[in-house]
Amino acid sequence: MNGTRSADGPSVVIIGGGLAGLAAAIGAADAGWRVTVVEARPRLGGLTHSFTREVAGERVAVDNGQHVFLRCCSAYRAFLHRLGVAGQTVLLPLDVPVVDPATRRKGRLRRDPLPAPLHLLRSLAGYPLLSLRERWTAARAITALRRVDRNSRAVDQRSFGDWLAQRGVPQRAVDRLIDVFTVATLNAPAALVSLGIAAMVFQDGLLTDRTACDIGYATVPLGELHGSAAGRLLGALGVRVLLRTSARSVMPQGDRWQVEVADPAGVPRILDADAVVVAVPHDRATRLLPPGALPVSPGLLHSSPIINVHVIYDRRVLDRPFLASVESPAQFIFDRTTASGLAAVRPEWQYLAVSVSAATRWIREPVAAIRAVFLPAVQEILPDARTAEVIDFFVTREPQATFLPEPGSAAYRLGTRTRLPGLFLAGAWTDTGWPATMEGAVRSGWAAAAALGELSGRFDAPVVDLRGEKPGNVAAPREDPAGVEA
Repeated sequence: MNGTRSADGPSVVIIGGGLAGLAAAIGAADAGWRVTVVEARPRLGGLTHSFTREVAGERVAVDNGQHVFLRCCSAYRAFLHRLGVAGQTVLLPLDVPVVDPATRRKGRLRRDPLPAPLHLLRSLAGYPLLSLRERWTAARAITALRRVDRNSRAVDQRSFGDWLAQRGVPQRAVDRLIDVFTVATLNAPAALVSLGIAAMVFQDGLLTDRTACDIGYATVPLGELHGSAAGRLLGALGVRVLLRTSARSVMPQGDRWQVEVADPAGVPRILDADAVVVAVPHDRATRLLPPGALPVSPGLLHSSPIINVHVIYDRRVLDRPFLASVESPAQFIFDRTTASGLAAVRPEWQYLAVSVSAATRWIREPVAAIRAVFLPAVQEILPDARTAEVIDFFVTREPQATFLPEPGSAAYRLGTRTRLPGLFLAGAWTDTGWPATMEGAVRSGWAAAAALGELSGRFDAPVVDLRGEKPGNVAAPREDPAGVEA
């Protein structure tokens, strides 16, 4: 059922306008619910947002962080189709250049047209950043992950790093190969993550289907791809969206629910509803919910930060969409020139975003200290940057970007339903079976919508053709910067 909400249907308040809340709101509206979305920020999109920045007299669209997705992210890709923006993304076969700046050696992690896991054989066998023995032990361990029961509690309590060490994988092979995948997908190195969630990433992303690891990214700012597009769709569905409105508490009232919120002026008010979906980060969920709603506190989950270092040069220094590096603070470097709109006004310039996951070391460092480290690091990876002029340099930070999927963390990832009827959870931290990714967030929102559908009718996840994503035109958002330092 796709259409406007029913005037006499049941009502639901969804707290949180990130991807989880948006997916829940769209699914609930499709199922006939009267939906109200409450979001404390002045925009939708959660941790995937954009703002504009003036650079030498030009307006440039800046994403708070570089986000990518894989072909296996079926829920997220269907979400893009539901928003009508799938054409504003591109999906490319796995081919990641990896540079060792100390030796200038370059490797490539790419797939061949062979069935999994043979599609990676040539890439791993010829990976020049490791010795032959290191390649062999690493490849053998990656293949062994196919047999790991990722849903086992005992497996979740084991460290991925310890498991690799027990199989004779040298730390150098972990640093130079395995953590290229682990840090990017789990926001933590192998030593700090659960074997169960690591097995999930490798099984679904690399070892089951040869195309699953293909890499996608937006060709427009994330604020346009997610927040603006979702706002238009929610409006068409008759969903009420309350921005700059913070939720303070959620309490049962008979067989209904009351959500206390504060409007943009700070004035409290009560929203009544038949159901509530709490789609906020794990550290906020416990504070909102009534006592006894949850078996354990999701606040016991720890967080892991991400920073993005943004550099605009007066000339092109990177000749491909992205690349990775090893043993360098500049983990991944992305070309943001077109997506930011800079190419339309200054085609000779280039805008690079350096994405740094597991950024505990950097999250509180001043911009000057980050600049002193990262500009030389980029120059080591991209020699053309040594003679280029830096037009602008700034940093965006997400101190609590994701939960940390450490050993034992699965116990604090709760299901959609709480102990109280009509009260549901959503968010990438919930028990989706996925790490804290855009895919996990959308899956959680759909799960909440499906639970609502059981109360009022039927919810079906969108069924769309997920082949042939192509890039589209660039459009810049108009939002105020947040969390940016220069």
